[in-house]
Amino acid sequence: MAPPSSGFAACTIGERFRASHWLACSSALIAALVASQLSQTADAHGIAGNRYFPGTLTFDDPAVADEAIVPNFSTLEHPDAGADVTDNRINWSFTRLLTPTVGFVVDSSWIARNWGAAKRSGFDVTSVGLKWEVFRDNPHEMLLSAGLAWGIGKSGAQAVDASAPDTIRPGLFFGKGFGDLPDSVSWLRPFGVTAAIVLEHPTGGVSRNFGIDPLTGQLGPMLTSNVDILHWGFAVEFSTLYLTSRFTGGPPKQEPLNQLVPLVEFAFDSSKGTKSIATMNPGLTYVAVTWQIAIEAIVPLNNASGHNIGGRAQLLLFLDDLAPSLFGKPLLSQ
Repeated sequence: MAPPSSGFAACTIGERFRASHWLACSSALIAALVASQLSQTADAHGIAGNRYFPGTLTFDDPAVADEAIVPNFSTLEHPDAGADVTDNRINWSFTRLLTPTVGFVVDSSWIARNWGAAKRSGFDVTSVGLKWEVFRDNPHEMLLSAGLAWGIGKSGAQAVDASAPDTIRPGLFFGKGFGDLPDSVSWLRPFGVTAAIVLEHPTGGVSRNFGIDPLTGQLGPMLTSNVDILHWGFAVEFSTLYLTSRFTGGPPKQEPLNQLVPLVEFAFDSSKGTKSIATMNPGLTYVAVTWQIAIEAIVPLNNASGHNIGGRAQLLLFLDDLAPSLFGKPLLSQ
C-alpha cells in the first residue's frame, strides 16, 4: 500500500497516545484510499514476491485476503480485575474481500474464566471493520496495510470483564522480508519481520464488570475506568522456502506455500499509568495451499503479564482456495 501524501505520515503517538489525532489521521487515510485502491490487484495469503507472511497469533498480519480463523485457542493465567485469573479463550475471525485490496473484517471470542473461587464464561467484545492493503513491493518483499475497526459497545459479557463502551481502533500492519539482501549476507535472506500497532480508544469513561473487591476479596460487580490502550507487537520469522530447491532467487515460479515458518512474536498492551502487559511467543507455523496451522507458547515478560507459561494454537483457512466458487472474486468485482 503506497502511503498517500495526505499528512498521515505526520501522525505520531505522544505520551497520552493523542487519541483524537489518531482518529483524525485514520479518517484522512480512509478518504484517501477508497478511490485509489479499487483498481489494484493483490496476491492471496499475504504473499509478497518469494515471501509468505504467516497469519500471526498475537496481532494482525499485513495480509488482506478472504480468510477465516476457526479457531484461535489460547490458555493463560494472568492478572486481571483484582486477581490472577485463568482464561481459556476461543477466538474467531472472518475477512471478506470487497475489492482486491479492501476487506471487511468481523471477529469475536468466547472466554471461560476461572477466578479460583468461581468460574464465569461469556463473549468478548465483537468487532467489525475494514482493512486496506496500502503498499506492496514484491521485489523487496514488503507489505503495508491499514485498518479501522469498531468494537461494538456492550457486546461483551460482564462476567469475563468484557463489557465496554464502543471503541474505535485505527491500526497499521507491516511486513518485510530480507530476500533482497546482497550475497555478502545471504544467510539473512530467509528472515523476515512483521509488526502491528493499534490504538484502542473507548468512547465512554467507565464500565461495570465483575472483579475481585480489594477490601473484601469477594467476586462481584465493580466499576472500572476505560483508558486508551496501545496494542503493538512484532515478530521475527524464518522462511524455510529459502533452504529448498523451490527457491530460485528470482521471481517465484509458484507461491511459497507448503513450508514451515518458525517464528517468535512479541506482543505488548500499553496504557498510561500502568506497566505494559508484555509476552514473548515462540512458535511454529505450517502453511499449505488452503490452510495454515500454528502453535505458540505464551511466555510472560513481566509481573503485569503473569507468572506461568501458557499456550496458543490457530487454524487459518484460505477461503479463496478452499471454496473458489464462493470466494473466487471480491464482492464488488462480481
